[in-house]
Amino acid sequence: MIRAEHISKSFAGRRVLTDISAIFEPGKTNLIIGKSGSGKTVFLKCLVGLLDVDEGEIYYNDVPFTRLDFRGKKELRKQMGMLFQGSALFDSMTVEENVRFPLDMFSGMSHQEKIDRVNFCLDRVNIVDSNRLFPSELSGGMKKRVAIARAIVLKPKFLFCDEPNSGLDPKTSIVIDELIREITSELRMTTIVNTHDMNSVMENGEKIIFIEEGEKCWEGNRNEILKSDCSKLNDFVFANSLARQLKDSSGQ
Repeated sequence: MIRAEHISKSFAGRRVLTDISAIFEPGKTNLIIGKSGSGKTVFLKCLVGLLDVDEGEIYYNDVPFTRLDFRGKKELRKQMGMLFQGSALFDSMTVEENVRFPLDMFSGMSHQEKIDRVNFCLDRVNIVDSNRLFPSELSGGMKKRVAIARAIVLKPKFLFCDEPNSGLDPKTSIVIDELIREITSELRMTTIVNTHDMNSVMENGEKIIFIEEGEKCWEGNRNEILKSDCSKLNDFVFANSLARQLKDSSGQ
């Protein structure tokens, strides 16, 4: 579980986050949604420690993450997996080397143990016979799968996904959503997904935080979001649903 309490953050005197509190539960896909510039990416970066908060506390289970020193945060980060917006695979490394990279950095496994773990993770994301391929030889959906395999190779307790469906067609997006949801449930991870994709919201939104202009405006789940009386949320949902329909109808 991750618990954020009264998080605020400013840049050069401009308030970007204001008094945000939220609880993200294990075994669920927890979503942070909001339009571009709303503060959701800054909030995600605060949660993983890429940005220091100005006010508030962040707890990983009962560990006060915001109070840890550099060594303590580094140790806790070994329990985190990250899925970046652009997959962030190393172009000069093969699929196998990309997935093995965290094991080389942080584990004491033997070479064979690493290969076994890599193959297990690749098999779990339905990537087979691709160990020797390079990222340039993969489709967008395959790159995302490899990135997920790399994110879970260290058996993390916490998984962070930044716009996991960015650049993917609707069909592939659904597959990635299902994969994230299944792996989250299987591994009992606390998964936090930063997204503005309404298909993802309706597929994976077991817990949803809506941020607008740096403030948490609404909290609920996918069954409640269409019944909300929050006007800002309703505008966001309508705008994104309309954009998705237009994109689908245009064949893009």
